[in-house]
Amino acid sequence: MTTAFAFDIVLAAMLLIIATWTIAARQAFTAVVAFVVYGLLLAIVWVELSAVDIALTEAAIGGGLTGALLLGAAARLRTTETLPDVERPGKTLRLVVALLSATVAATLAASVLFLPDPAPTLAPAAAANAAATGLGNPVTNVLMAFRAMDTMLEKVVLLLALVGVWSLAPDRVWGGHPGPRRQTDPNGVLAFLSRLLPPIGIVIGIYTFWTGADHPGGAFQGGTILAAMWLLVMMAGLADAPPVSRRRLRLMLIAGPSVFLVVGLGGLWLGDAFLSYPVAYAKPLILAIEVAMTLTVAVTLGMLVAGVPERSAER
Repeated sequence: MTTAFAFDIVLAAMLLIIATWTIAARQAFTAVVAFVVYGLLLAIVWVELSAVDIALTEAAIGGGLTGALLLGAAARLRTTETLPDVERPGKTLRLVVALLSATVAATLAASVLFLPDPAPTLAPAAAANAAATGLGNPVTNVLMAFRAMDTMLEKVVLLLALVGVWSLAPDRVWGGHPGPRRQTDPNGVLAFLSRLLPPIGIVIGIYTFWTGADHPGGAFQGGTILAAMWLLVMMAGLADAPPVSRRRLRLMLIAGPSVFLVVGLGGLWLGDAFLSYPVAYAKPLILAIEVAMTLTVAVTLGMLVAGVPERSAER
């Protein structure tokens, strides 16, 4: 047994243990912590599978910002977790759920194990036409060309999630600032890090976006890093979250889907179909979409974590 194989076995065992812990945990905070650990371990799995793009997304979204959102939700629900025994699921219900979960897992495993050999794939067709976009990263190439509709709708779903969060605000503060106004020790560690890390993080985020054309990275990963730097500044109280009624904020939120849609409609005129790129302008058009999407992802994720409007816009 090689060291690499032994590492994979240990990693797989840890994933199963953490996944079980996440499901079995009775306290929401414990389950969220386990979920974050699971996401970080899963990012290592994707690296082992040479899927670095997915690993970056999993670490940033699965183990990062999603974990932060769930921690905030767990903190709000902490006072409601003490339920009487009569409200807990009975043994019969738990057995049924366990059997259903085992059935789904077995079905997925069988679907993978009994695939025809060779498995059906569109990879050769995608690789044969990859040069048309001018992108060297096959993942970005697939996302922006062969799955462009999915990529555009992902940003729309993200925006709808933010609208759903904002809709929870009371009418009296609608359009105001999300979350409380943060105040920290100006000489503390958090204030120091919020001044030190954002310049570095912004450069890394822009680089991650820019290198996504030819190497692992892209708009989602770069936008997530930018969102994290923005949140760090807001957490330290160096800047306040903008009111959700600000027009400039809303323009940034719709920038990505809007540019994507405009380019897609342009494909009907200059190309052969919706979201088809003219070969001579494919890379510049994709770059324009990626720039707008990076901005939208950064602002949307930042505002999602900032939460529901709690203060009026005048404050």
